[in-house]
Amino acid sequence: MSIQSLFDLAGKAALVTGASSGIGNAIAKTLAEAGASVVLVARREAELTQAKSEIEAAGGRAEVLACDLTDRAAMGACAAKAATFFGAPDILVSAAGVNIRKPMLDISEQDWDATLRLNLEVPFFLAQKLAPAMIARRWGRIINIASLQAVRAFNNSGAYGASKGGVIQLTRAQAEAWSRHGVNANAIAPGFFATPLTAPVANDPARWAENAARTFIGRNGELADLRGTAIYLASHASDFVTGQTIFVDGGFSAG
Repeated sequence: MSIQSLFDLAGKAALVTGASSGIGNAIAKTLAEAGASVVLVARREAELTQAKSEIEAAGGRAEVLACDLTDRAAMGACAAKAATFFGAPDILVSAAGVNIRKPMLDISEQDWDATLRLNLEVPFFLAQKLAPAMIARRWGRIINIASLQAVRAFNNSGAYGASKGGVIQLTRAQAEAWSRHGVNANAIAPGFFATPLTAPVANDPARWAENAARTFIGRNGELADLRGTAIYLASHASDFVTGQTIFVDGGFSAG
């Protein structure tokens, strides 16, 4: 297999959650540029439609599937409908997430449930629904979006950090269960990137500069920094890599 073909996603179908903005949006566009046909999933249809237009303008293929993934029945219907666009997905990227920033003593049961439902339960159940078709084809890729906060504690993000720690272990469990059937599961743990999810931090110049200073590279992440890792984990280039979490954080977690 040539170097170019290792990273070629032509003929593959991908489903990306959280594709309306931020990291999910950036990864969806990256997979489309590499040749995959992408189903864009999130709650906000207008933003998904805009992302679809941008992908098609760049020569890619995409379809929109607006869905509230925290509704389990809706998530099941979403998983079933996804296969009607480009065939059953070969690649699943679970990027949808929420971070309810409150001190630990102020996190309510509703806050906890909402965080765990979207950040941890959705990657579990959605993969469980899509993995059988991947197993039948003897090839698939599951990419979960974890976080630097899975291994580093930050104030006002206790529930978020707990959920992302769970994502790392979920990734290992998925890898153990399905890799022997050709379905690899890995996670990307981003550091600090300017997205709608991180806006409360990114919009505070002092805090944003402090985070940049704590990285080995000396800056916070840009969405383009995720492109290479996403393509690597979605393609044949990572055929012998599974159960791993790659930290794309400028070295923050190593400090």
